[in-house]
Amino acid sequence: MDDRPDTPDAEAASDAPTTYERDFYLWCFEQAELLRLRRFAQADLPNIVEELESMGRSDRRALGSSYRLVIAHLLKWQFQPQMRGSSWEITLVRERAHIKDMEAQSPSLRADARRIVEDVYLDAKREAATDTKLPRSTFPAECPYTLDQLRDADWLPA
Repeated sequence: MDDRPDTPDAEAASDAPTTYERDFYLWCFEQAELLRLRRFAQADLPNIVEELESMGRSDRRALGSSYRLVIAHLLKWQFQPQMRGSSWEITLVRERAHIKDMEAQSPSLRADARRIVEDVYLDAKREAATDTKLPRSTFPAECPYTLDQLRDADWLPA
């Protein structure tokens, strides 16, 4: 049963935006301080849980994005050698460094890398086909590169 007074002021107050909705940055610091002080009853636990889960999903998406870019650029490198350029190499260097950093910070993501690569391969293939104007059928049905090759800062397909 709701024990709030049945007044317009109480109803308006309950509809007012919370700090979480109004100022996320401030909310983060307030929640961190409440947890640091072990004032768990005052902490916004449902939103803290939601944000932590969201951070994990965001890291997985970011790692997937880096793998997708590496794969797409390796496919372009392999299947359209006449168009090779420094911009492709720069992308490979940057995204491989990102993969290395993310996997060092989150070993569980590194352990899930094979599945991440499988999840992003079709998009990488679509990107490579769109950029090269080659038919998608030009590219292998499954990722032709090993995780070691994808992660190797210096490896390029012949």
